Amino acid sequence: MSLLDAQQRVASFTDDHGLDTPPAYRLLDLTAEVGEMAADAAKSSGYGTDPSALSVSTDEYGDALFALLALGAELDIDAEAALAESIEKYESRIDADGSAGSGE
Repeated sequence: MSLLDAQQRVASFTDDHGLDTPPAYRLLDLTAEVGEMAADAAKSSGYGTDPSALSVSTDEYGDALFALLALGAELDIDAEAALAESIEKYESRIDADGSAGSGE
């Protein structure tokens, strides 16, 4: 399944089940879901004492991905185009100075 297909599937699901909500609430939901992933990571790694034991449940990862794609649909952002733009940005940075960081 392509990223665009996944985004359309999420949009259809939210439409079909009356789960449309303003983008601000979608962003809060995304933040909460990423927080749950961080909690998984913190607990599984002994709060950083054993980084090699870090794990995140696929369920929480899926919830965060759903929330991100739903936010994109609410904002009319094409997920595939946004990802392509981001990869291009990182490639340009790597070509310019050997690092994907922003340099800030």
